[in-house]
Amino acid sequence: MNFLNEVTTRYPGAVSFAPGRPYEGFFDTEQLFGHVRRYLDHLAAEGDTPEAVRTKLFQYGPTAGLINGLIADSLRADEGIDAAPGSIVVTVGCQEAMFLTLRALFAGPQDVLLAASPCYVGITGAAALLGIPVTPVEEGPDGIAAAAVEAAVLAERARGRRPRALYLVPDHSNPSGNTMPRQAREELLALAARLDLLLIEDNPYRLMSTGTRLPTLKALDTGRRVVHLGSYSKTAFPGARIGFVVADQTVEDARGGTGLLADELVRIKSMVTVNTPPLSQAAVAGLLLAADGRLSELNAGPAAHYGDILAAVLEQLERHFPEERRRSLGISWNVPSGGFFLTVNVPFPADNAALLRSAEEHGVIWTPMSYFYPQGGGEHAMRLSFSYLTRADVEDGMARLARFVQAETEAHAPAAGASRTAGR
Repeated sequence: MNFLNEVTTRYPGAVSFAPGRPYEGFFDTEQLFGHVRRYLDHLAAEGDTPEAVRTKLFQYGPTAGLINGLIADSLRADEGIDAAPGSIVVTVGCQEAMFLTLRALFAGPQDVLLAASPCYVGITGAAALLGIPVTPVEEGPDGIAAAAVEAAVLAERARGRRPRALYLVPDHSNPSGNTMPRQAREELLALAARLDLLLIEDNPYRLMSTGTRLPTLKALDTGRRVVHLGSYSKTAFPGARIGFVVADQTVEDARGGTGLLADELVRIKSMVTVNTPPLSQAAVAGLLLAADGRLSELNAGPAAHYGDILAAVLEQLERHFPEERRRSLGISWNVPSGGFFLTVNVPFPADNAALLRSAEEHGVIWTPMSYFYPQGGGEHAMRLSFSYLTRADVEDGMARLARFVQAETEAHAPAAGASRTAGR
């Protein structure tokens, strides 16, 4: 991320397909005051005195969070997830949710985290900070297959290690953009039950995408095998820094007592961030109240925008690389059904050096996919993020990208007549 920020700062005139930010055209500063006021009115209607409202906003507040009930209502309305407020922990962004979950679940050096490969770097970064080994499970066009997960689990157990959980983004994955079919989700849940494996489900892009949504793993979870991570960075706004964990698993302590995994996360959080800022929670709560919990309806406009921009990216790829040309050049891409990202495969190394040439000589920035592979891979692929751009940006940027890809392909093509075996 530091390298990408440096490149973006150094080439401010470049069109950037790097940041996975939401589009700012839907933000209005005045909305923030309206959201907070709506939540304060809600507290008063619930019976809180002015002094109690003041305390909730100005003081530290409960470590587990203030708005758990509203989050539970929203999950039930939008996702069909029936989670008790006590099983939810409100966090400082989803990154803290990942950190707390990993710290609670992984007890010793023999514990291993399985992760989709490629995967979001936040989870591998959190694992690295906690000294947790990560074993990649290769993702296919339809996401992670249960057979690949089973093979990884059995291989790790044969080595004397204990796979505790699998991290994945089933819908419009970051970075690939792939989505798992329903059958694959059901097969993965059945496998998790059979192998005593937990699934850490991260799903920030579902409600910002058009079309029919498949059920989340958590909505299909009848055996409490899924720890569900949530984020309001896309459905509300990133500046709130509000995420959450649904951790309704029953755990047993050393003395034989039982409780919820959420309670363990709260104990850890009390030693990390103490509590999630009440003012940020108030802003998100007001937004949830405005939508009656249905963020899918509130975000119908932004979701349509992102769908239109994705269509524009795919149209421009087809325009600049028609079938015959892309076949001759060795270029391909996937076609996501939503989300913020897609993957382009190229016949040359898509590394940092290539990115610098792209920015300096062609004025376009993208992200090397190799960043997202825990143990190597993706050397000839780039991630394109389109969420922050307008259609005009996309048309300009894709023309620049096409010129860069053409130049790099020609630069890496074998010289005409060159022998395929040097020295013979």
